[in-house]
Amino acid sequence: MSTMTRVMIIEDDLKIAELHRRYLEKMGGFEVVGIATSRSEAEMQLELLEPELVLLDVYLPDGTGIDILGRLRTMNQACDVILITAARDVETLQQAMRGGVIDYLLKPVMYPRLEAALKKYQKRTKQLHHVDGLDQSLVDEMMQSHTGEAKTDKHLPKGIDGVTLEKIRTLFSEHSLYTADEAGENIGASRTTARRYLEFLISTGELEADVNYGSVGRPERCYRRLVRE
Repeated sequence: MSTMTRVMIIEDDLKIAELHRRYLEKMGGFEVVGIATSRSEAEMQLELLEPELVLLDVYLPDGTGIDILGRLRTMNQACDVILITAARDVETLQQAMRGGVIDYLLKPVMYPRLEAALKKYQKRTKQLHHVDGLDQSLVDEMMQSHTGEAKTDKHLPKGIDGVTLEKIRTLFSEHSLYTADEAGENIGASRTTARRYLEFLISTGELEADVNYGSVGRPERCYRRLVRE
């Protein structure tokens, strides 16, 4: 079985589609097999290329991504869909959920959030390929998608923004240890701002901290993901 996931990008702005393609290639594990900028072009390519994952825009010059999603389900085409859209109305979200999308990302896309969605997809796919049978805990994990994060973020305290919090979380999926200075530099925020989010994640039990001493003996607080045995 190939370790590469075949991906198709459906996006009316070719420059944005190209950015998505480059990002997927940089991540690794994904092969972009097609790019379409209209509904008609997308439907023709989907039938021929049979991708495993589709990054789908909603607003297209000759139709909508919701129309494409409906066609995919009618044809029983076996592929997962991540919707990436500027559509912020509840009806579009409901239609997307009924169509079985695995994630819904709002434009402008924050790439840490896209990366988190793609890594979750890879993890889920790998798990499903290596199980012989299901138990309830695995079913719950597969069905929840991002609900665990949503429950945490729904009642964030004052001064904690969900988008910035997601950026901080994503950092620790890439590297294990950060100081507040390093975290702030990576997400484009000040040391003080980064520390506020890092300390919040300690309070939720997602991170832990140690004090290290640098070359000049100045103590630095270093943060790492809390690994539960």
